[in-house]
Amino acid sequence: MRFATLNISGIPTVVIISADGGNFCLVKDILPGFTGDLVSLISQTPAQPLPPATHWHSLAGQKILAPIPKPHRNIFCVGKNYHEHAKEFAQSGFDTSAAKGELAPAFPVVFTKATSTVVADGEAIHRFAGITEQLDYEAELAIIIGKPGRGITKANALSHVWGYTIVNDVTARDLQQKHRQWFIGKSLDSFCPMGPWAVTADEVGDPANLNVKCWVNGELRQSANTHDLIFDIPTIIETISAGMTLQPGDIIATGTPAGVGIGFNPPKFLEVGDVVKISIDHLGSLTNTVAA
Repeated sequence: MRFATLNISGIPTVVIISADGGNFCLVKDILPGFTGDLVSLISQTPAQPLPPATHWHSLAGQKILAPIPKPHRNIFCVGKNYHEHAKEFAQSGFDTSAAKGELAPAFPVVFTKATSTVVADGEAIHRFAGITEQLDYEAELAIIIGKPGRGITKANALSHVWGYTIVNDVTARDLQQKHRQWFIGKSLDSFCPMGPWAVTADEVGDPANLNVKCWVNGELRQSANTHDLIFDIPTIIETISAGMTLQPGDIIATGTPAGVGIGFNPPKFLEVGDVVKISIDHLGSLTNTVAA
């Protein structure tokens, strides 16, 4: 099933999206009394299918929010997790570990983005011209955790995944380099476009065989498949959950393929007016424009 959060009369409202993407059904129409957000729904029904959707309404003219507009915790992210991207990052001059001769990391590189970074499909990515001169994009598949757990093994990891969505891990490269860590350069407001909806794991199928593509102003910049991940999803979940309890609604961005702005010579950084579109198999497309 596909879920979205709509702004209905000023209230974030969880809905089911039809297979053709043109209609929605209010979750409260099939779960009487439900008034929570998507995280609440995930927590209440982590493994039980919902009743069939009824009372469909047209999605036309509705304001779509990010599927989880206000995550309960920071978004977990994995850096340098595609071989070709790890190579382009090492060659860009922005990777401090490259001086040690490292291309692919030996262990997952995990960092977080602030929850205030999240914006919806169609909303603006702020340029922040007075703060950064090197604004970049990163198309990523994101995991949404359904079943909580600590010390999750790779063998059991996928049973803890509720579903998936698309994120753009927008990055200020100069801040990333200047501060010698990634949190500030990754966490300016609007630096995590997400959506347009969240899709349950059963509908997505094999997460290790999804095409990930990104266009900037119609130019295809990134094109890869999740089978190219250095560390697959079970390994990522095992790593993060070792000693740290993952909770329902936690979001984990799995890394970006080659083709980001710093991978070009000269680099192709984002400017006001640029349009970034990301598509991933079974998850739809996420499109955002850079604004002042």
